[in-house]
Parts: sequence; C-alpha cells; structure tokens
Amino acid sequence: MRLVNIGFGNMISVNRMIAVVSPDSAPIKRIISDARERGMLIDATYGRRTRAVIICDSGHTVLSALQPETVSGRMAGKPDRDDLEDEEEMGNE
Repeated sequence: MRLVNIGFGNMISVNRMIAVVSPDSAPIKRIISDARERGMLIDATYGRRTRAVIICDSGHTVLSALQPETVSGRMAGKPDRDDLEDEEEMGNE
C-alpha cells in the first residue's frame, strides 16, 4: 500500500483514489455537500481553504488544502517545493 501526503501530515492510499479535482465547479460542490450529508466527508484542510477534492473508491470524499497539481505530483513521486525545502533543512543540521 502506497500512501501520499495530502497536507499537514495527512496521508491517503494512492490505490483508493479515483480522482483529484478542483472544488470550484457546481457538480464538485454538490459532491462535497452530498458526502457531508452521508457522513462520508473527510476534511483534511485544518481550517484552510479547500484547493483539492479527492474522490475515493470507498465513497469517501477528502478535502485538501493542497493544489490538485501538488497532490498528483506527489502521487507520481515528483518532489515539490515543500519536499525540497525539507531536504535542505535536513542537510543544514
């Protein structure tokens, strides 16, 4: 099982993810609302603005404060700016 960081140390299984989308369209807002009503919404934004909505095969909908491009890049194993900053900090210790 491969996990990907979706922000603030929260991880999600890559195998369970169906889509990573922007929350701006009306259909996605309906998906979020429906998931909240069904008790299947997981808010991993820590109070920040929702920038990515992750749809899972289990019916869960996960909200993330990271951009969809950042989440997909992490899924592909590409280092992003946060990952590079972490490596630089570790090298300075």
